[in-house]
Amino acid sequence: MPELSAPGEAILLATLPNLRDAGGWPTADGRRVRTGVLFRSTALDRLDDADAARLVALGIRSIVDFRTSLERESQPDRVLEGVRTLVEDVLADSTVAAPAQMQAFFREPAQALAFLESGRGDQAMRAAYREFITLPSARAGLASFVRLLLDEADLPVLYHCTTGKDRTGWATAALLTLLGVAEDDVYREYLLTNEQLLPALEPLFRRFEAHGAPRELLVPVLGVDRSYLDEAFSAMRAEYGTIERYFAEGLGITDAEQALLKERLLE
Repeated sequence: MPELSAPGEAILLATLPNLRDAGGWPTADGRRVRTGVLFRSTALDRLDDADAARLVALGIRSIVDFRTSLERESQPDRVLEGVRTLVEDVLADSTVAAPAQMQAFFREPAQALAFLESGRGDQAMRAAYREFITLPSARAGLASFVRLLLDEADLPVLYHCTTGKDRTGWATAALLTLLGVAEDDVYREYLLTNEQLLPALEPLFRRFEAHGAPRELLVPVLGVDRSYLDEAFSAMRAEYGTIERYFAEGLGITDAEQALLKERLLE
């Protein structure tokens, strides 16, 4: 794969939207996050032969799937030969699970429209982001993902949920913050999903428009919003104070492992 012209540049695969390298971002100590090591995307259930070959060409050795069992069973990932898969259902303990419920929810436009018109969509998303911090399953899932990154033999890794925006978004934001990426860049990387995912969802937008739902109602649920990530960071700081303590006490990633993580992922 050619060198990225800028951090966050989309990797354009027609059947795998919202795919990008999470590396390339500068850190406070003058280094940068390695490229060609961390890839984030949507689920791999629609991946065709040509795009599967392009994905394999990235050298992926491991895939981390953050989805629920229902999501995985209804839309199983395409299997890539020789690639290890780690399943980590971060929402297993959730009573909200808004990011996991949305795909099935939008199969019923009339029901979804009533929910969206109630104004509860963005509230549900913010509640879900708080759960990324508070749920034991979320902490365990992210901890397993981070520990995978400690072994060079498991890299490069591709990690995803269903649309690659919420569970995947928090995993990326937390990791980049620990590595020393500036807050502005962490948010910039997170918000790239609105540019790289929403165009692929145009058929869904048109379907809802046919039911009288304006685009403005859908974007808060199908896209990402700065306030969602604010919610997760606020919950993290309220409980742990710093990102380092969150990784140490919340995820069980020791100071020595955090130092090794920086050695593995920074250049």
